[in-house]
Amino acid sequence: MLHAGSLPAPMDEKKGLLLLYQMLLIRRFEEKAAEQYTKAKIRGFLHLYIGEEAVAVGVNQALNEDDNILSTYREHGHALARGIDADRIMAEMYGKMEGCSRGRGGSMHLFDVSKKFYGGNAIVCGHLPVAVGMALASKKQKKANITCVFFGEGAAAEGEFHEAMNLAALWKVPLLFVCENNLYAMGTAIRYSHAVTELEKKGAAYGIESVAVDGMDLLAVMDAANMAVQKVRTSGNPYLLVCNTYRFRAHSMFDAELYRDKKEVDEWKKRDPIPQFQQYLLQKQWITENELAIMEEKIQHKIQIAVDFAEAGNWEPIDYLTKFVYSENKT
Repeated sequence: MLHAGSLPAPMDEKKGLLLLYQMLLIRRFEEKAAEQYTKAKIRGFLHLYIGEEAVAVGVNQALNEDDNILSTYREHGHALARGIDADRIMAEMYGKMEGCSRGRGGSMHLFDVSKKFYGGNAIVCGHLPVAVGMALASKKQKKANITCVFFGEGAAAEGEFHEAMNLAALWKVPLLFVCENNLYAMGTAIRYSHAVTELEKKGAAYGIESVAVDGMDLLAVMDAANMAVQKVRTSGNPYLLVCNTYRFRAHSMFDAELYRDKKEVDEWKKRDPIPQFQQYLLQKQWITENELAIMEEKIQHKIQIAVDFAEAGNWEPIDYLTKFVYSENKT
């Protein structure tokens, strides 16, 4: 039997508009982040999620508030879809104390325990064993929640991926593996790093049910995610969901992007998930062109508030340099 609230509401006008809003918010937030990076307001590394919005939004809508989420360093989209405030994310990227990680994590280490969002992890595949542990803890504590871990196809070439899959299957833990296959692990095409490029086939080696889906199609991702989450909840077993997607921007702001042809990028942009879903809503007559423009204005205003919040934030005082380096819990 499904736990109460385990299935998302069926698609209707209200939900459709919310999902479009979330995808547009991610897209415009990322565009603003790139702009602020060029102004040296944001420093360090910056990995943009532009093009992959359907995955974050489509998977998050299938999850409950009690479910755990772990992500990679390309996690702004996941954090926004999970409901972390844009102002706290922007402040974190600015390195301000008002950020969701007190300015200590930056772009790659977003964290919010109130949303059960446990990173933002910079080490490729380093968070998969953590996700197995969190799912095992839920099982032993007899909790009804599941754990969802996002990772890229580059992580699927790491040893920890296989260790995590093996242990998750052996221990039968409620864990949803979500592979965001954007075809390029940094600058290495998948055909050069995986002998078998159909990544969903890797689940069978561990007895883990797996499926691949068009990650550029929000409706397809939603259907696959709803099914996957339901199976994890009812069976208590892990599941592998591979979302084949594409990032429209470079791997990071430091990437010269010499490994792929501009024509390839342009072809993928024709499958942009946002215009696709906008067209779906227009055909359903759930939104008009004028209402789309109003939504865009609302999002731009929200992002400007986030920038203003970050600009007005405070730098951590020098006295805090060693704070949190060691535990301050004396019990």
